[in-house]
Amino acid sequence: MTHPRQEPPETVEAPPTGEEIHLPGPTPVPALMALGIATALIGVTVNWALTILGGILALVCLVVWIRQVRRDVGELPLEH
Repeated sequence: MTHPRQEPPETVEAPPTGEEIHLPGPTPVPALMALGIATALIGVTVNWALTILGGILALVCLVVWIRQVRRDVGELPLEH
């Protein structure tokens, strides 16, 4: 059975967008933060040195993450 060929519908241009979507770039900081928190929690039961190392890693990641977000927000246009 053959189907009649359908013509594509008329193309209608979309109206211009109201604002531009901003997406942050890829970064390993969230994964490293999770690793630091997990290491600190495991260190509570295993060894206090792991707790300190995990806490330091999580704290450093937190500072780096906040700086990245502040830089990204600072680059946005003033209309936002």
